[in-house]
Amino acid sequence: MKVELINHTPDPDRAAAHAALTCYSEDVPHKERMDTDLVGEILKKIKESGHHSVIEHSSFTFAVKGVSRALTHQLVRHRVASYSQQSQRYVDIDGFDPVIPYSVLDNEHCAKIYHEFMKKVREVYIDLKKDIPLEDARYVLPNATKTNIIVTMNARELWHFFSLRCCRRAQWEIREMAGRMLELCKEVSPIIFEDAGAPCLRGPCPEGDEFSCGRPMDRDHR
Repeated sequence: MKVELINHTPDPDRAAAHAALTCYSEDVPHKERMDTDLVGEILKKIKESGHHSVIEHSSFTFAVKGVSRALTHQLVRHRVASYSQQSQRYVDIDGFDPVIPYSVLDNEHCAKIYHEFMKKVREVYIDLKKDIPLEDARYVLPNATKTNIIVTMNARELWHFFSLRCCRRAQWEIREMAGRMLELCKEVSPIIFEDAGAPCLRGPCPEGDEFSCGRPMDRDHR
């Protein structure tokens, strides 16, 4: 898996703070004249008040490569986002190289079955595309098939995404991707995303006792 932040709103923290001041001030200074302390103070108040619409003005675009279709089926459920995904209709998946879950790698018996099945899938796919269009041959490809996708979300939706997908209960692959995305966001927008991540970093688990993993995270040991 490779995750890159390929584009984002210039100076996302200041852009959001500037939007907040526009809501509450008669005379708004240019965002370049807002020092870091002021930006931090404004965004802290914004996050505490729940006036999160202002952080929607900061957006982030990621290039994600080598993840499974199982992951992207989960990812596109986050509807406040834009996606551009590698097409199986037009891209030949001849070099079929499936994602392998860690649980399979750690189990010799399961790994053997998995590799044998995937080898057969590749053979069938190659045979089918000799006589039928790629868009029809792809029907035999499994959720493990690797894909590439471009994802754009605003900061508010990313906060929601990280709350769900950085949780220990999230599926392992999308959790790994979300963790990498969060670290990239913090590099360019440290104030907005200071407390982003699993909800247990900020308070009690919203899943309740019945569904909680029972292992709350902390900032030093996520």
